[in-house]
Amino acid sequence: MPKLPANPIADLTDRFFYRANIRLKLFYAMLALIVVLIVAINGAGHYIFTRDFLGYLNEQAQQRMEDMVPRVEQAYREHGSWEFIRGNPRTWFELMKPAIVEHNGAAPAPGPILTPSDLTGATLRFSLLDANRKFVIGYPNVGPDARLRPLLQDDTIVGWIAQTPFENVIGAVDLRFQQSQFLAQIIIAVVAIMLAAFMVVRISGVLMKPLARVARATHRLAGGDYAIRVEVESGDEVGRLAQDFNQLAMTLERNEKLRREFMADVSHELRTPLGILNGQLEALEDGVLQPDEQTIRSLKSEVDHLNKLVGDLYDLSLADAGALAYRKADIDLAPLLRDAVQIYEERFRKRGLALTAHLPGTMPAHADGARLQQLFNNLFENSLRYTDRDGRMELHCRLDQQQWILRFDDSEPGVDAAALARLFERFFRVEASRNRASGGAGLGLAICRRIVEAHQGTISAQASPLGGLRVTVTLPAGFADQKGQP
Repeated sequence: MPKLPANPIADLTDRFFYRANIRLKLFYAMLALIVVLIVAINGAGHYIFTRDFLGYLNEQAQQRMEDMVPRVEQAYREHGSWEFIRGNPRTWFELMKPAIVEHNGAAPAPGPILTPSDLTGATLRFSLLDANRKFVIGYPNVGPDARLRPLLQDDTIVGWIAQTPFENVIGAVDLRFQQSQFLAQIIIAVVAIMLAAFMVVRISGVLMKPLARVARATHRLAGGDYAIRVEVESGDEVGRLAQDFNQLAMTLERNEKLRREFMADVSHELRTPLGILNGQLEALEDGVLQPDEQTIRSLKSEVDHLNKLVGDLYDLSLADAGALAYRKADIDLAPLLRDAVQIYEERFRKRGLALTAHLPGTMPAHADGARLQQLFNNLFENSLRYTDRDGRMELHCRLDQQQWILRFDDSEPGVDAAALARLFERFFRVEASRNRASGGAGLGLAICRRIVEAHQGTISAQASPLGGLRVTVTLPAGFADQKGQP
């Protein structure tokens, strides 16, 4: 025997709704909405019709009862009791007939006089009771809900007319009307379902096609086709979705390009010092080179270059993962900058470059001194590598609205305006005069941005008045216990 599902209703729902495509889900939703509306409208209509129609019937019967009261009272006055009518339905029906009224002197049309209460059968529900409310003639099933109208004779109650109200409609005509209403409801439901199907087809042409294009493009993007784009045809949510998809595809394409370039650059940067080290070590083994001070210094220089590259890669990976450790404390930035200037001043001089710094006496801040030293060293190293001989670098520091503004300006060559906005991106390097021919793998400025952002500061690059690059760093001023007041 086939195994039955644990929950048949859940399995049916999963099969016909959750696994259905958007077009079918839209059709199911519209169909359910139409069914609910039809049921609600028909239920409300049936309730209102029944209440109002029965009320109309009872109102007509009440009016007819008021019309016959004078005639019944007159008949009692003539006979002195109700014995003349007891067991005499013909006399009873004669008393219930409506009065003949002439209009403008014209005689009424031949034939029986009928009123709405006659057509609805209201008169068949009238009963005559004596003064003690004992049944005399008429409708025998007088219930407690019957409407009673007293019959008076010289201000004395001599009897009652009882009208039993309508509680439901069960006549043949009424049943035919209900059947016709039910048939009309079925026709309306069928037309509504067909209309819903037509609307789904029309809506799918406007809405589903763009979504289908985005879905196909997403599938190709997931497969590695980063050049895929989706045509934007509207400004609604679907259009914005297409725009966001195109932006995502552009970002992934750019990141993939930068990743490949970065891997090529890193492999080149690693290959060069490793090749030099390997060649020098082989020369030492063969006796071509002597293990003198100059050879040892050359080997150490290549090892330092490798350590710098590997260290930068490690720091960048930690910063991207949010695991780069910071030990912030109340420090003075001025000594850090003076130490960095002192360290690089001799190296700048050897390359024919001038290094000047304009620093205030103290620069209080709450920061990680080691990471900021790394930041300053990277910026000095960047200018040292990429500034032409006989150039210069200037450092200016000032306080502006509880922010330390540090400006590192160097002389030519400059950076293209298009590359300035991307200068601090990971894997990005300017392929001009500032390239790997001067050293570096393009990681230093990316690390600088992460260090500055970790200190709630900003870093940006502009064209320098000296003809080269200006790097502007802002850092919060003041010690922690001074709440930002230096």
